[in-house]
Amino acid sequence: MSENGSIAGIRNVTVVGGGVIGASWAALFLARGLSVTVSDPQPGSDETVRGHIAQAAPALKALGLDTSELTARLAFEPDLATAVRAADLVQENGPERLEVKHEMWRTIETNAPAGALFATSTSGIPASEIATVLKDPGRLVVGHPFNPPHLVPLVEVVPGEGTSEETVERARAFYAALGKRPQVLRKEVPGFVANRLQSAIFRECVHLVSEGVVTMQELDDIVTSSIGQRWAVAGPFRSFHLGGGEGGLPHFMSHLGIGMERRWADMAQQKVAFDEPTKQLLTEQAEDFGGTIDELAAERDRKQIAVMRALGDSFDSFDSGD
Repeated sequence: MSENGSIAGIRNVTVVGGGVIGASWAALFLARGLSVTVSDPQPGSDETVRGHIAQAAPALKALGLDTSELTARLAFEPDLATAVRAADLVQENGPERLEVKHEMWRTIETNAPAGALFATSTSGIPASEIATVLKDPGRLVVGHPFNPPHLVPLVEVVPGEGTSEETVERARAFYAALGKRPQVLRKEVPGFVANRLQSAIFRECVHLVSEGVVTMQELDDIVTSSIGQRWAVAGPFRSFHLGGGEGGLPHFMSHLGIGMERRWADMAQQKVAFDEPTKQLLTEQAEDFGGTIDELAAERDRKQIAVMRALGDSFDSFDSGD
């Protein structure tokens, strides 16, 4: 945080949408000393957001941020046009429906200051499609977090066809100064990168459980005891590069690639869907997780913080800059 109370030139943030993602963003922005206005027309959204922020506070404190007066700079304004009038940054977290985002961004562009940075948290809609309603599409960029945004470091910064280089750099610099790990993608692709990876892996997870190979809990234990730990310190490519021994990735591809290709072919033949039997099976097994959503989330956050500290990713290890 700089002396004038801003991060990378941003002081006032309007968070559009008070759901889980929007409230998580709001908690992080507040903990970083920014002023936040949440805009959500749903009745009772202010109470919901305050509840989410209260739940996020222990994790933020554990990561080295000051949460003593977390909501002192928090405001609510259901009227979107009014909410964005003093914004340096608009972080939109609305429904994943293009027509809804078009309506919101028309209003935002018309009423926000000319220098405001526009970012959408969309989990899959390209900025190029959202920006078709903007007079200046160069202002909009995807700033896609990984849930929960107040905790997980990644932010995928994805420019659209018309996004200016200045906008991309402003977004990257802001998220980095916020203590996040922004990754600028080189081209647009539906779902971006993290969600595509997650979807591909989850497809096989659903297949293995629906076929009775393992239960959901057993599969989760396998992941957290193997590739989850491995990928936390070295991603898939580096892991297989190391798995190739002295010959590295070329040796891995030559000697183990054939078996992997066979598994790819086998997986391509599998039909995986959330049909009624599959949904019923997964729903029944979800009861075995042994806790409420809040309890399980708190346990996840404690463990995530321990991993982040081990990797040097706690917020107190970052210099926020100005």
